[in-house]
Amino acid sequence: QVQLVESGGGSVQAGGSLRLSCAASGRTFSTYSMGWFRQAPGKEREFVAAITRSASGYYTDSVKGRFTISRDNAKNTMFLQMDSLKPEDTAVYYCAIAPWGRSVWVPKSYDYWGQGTQVTVSS
Repeated sequence: QVQLVESGGGSVQAGGSLRLSCAASGRTFSTYSMGWFRQAPGKEREFVAAITRSASGYYTDSVKGRFTISRDNAKNTMFLQMDSLKPEDTAVYYCAIAPWGRSVWVPKSYDYWGQGTQVTVSS
């Protein structure tokens, strides 16, 4: 019913910025929470940020003050603005959507996932 496609990843120097996009097709997701997760080699998939249908934003501590999540329901698109990037931000970033009412903090809450986009930050 829903397909998600991430874009905007790439390679940057520490301190640089990237803007990730997640475009959805199929059923509209205006009633869903939307989230970003990341997974680095040898590590578990990690929550990064989420935004609810009320536009409340949630962030893991390591990205607070540096990343900003937003959504454009009219375009079925979600964004992650990443500033002041650090080498430890290097990972594959995945967008996902979850029905409202589930915890946004854990991957199991999300029903639909994108294919991922690589973010590499060099020191």
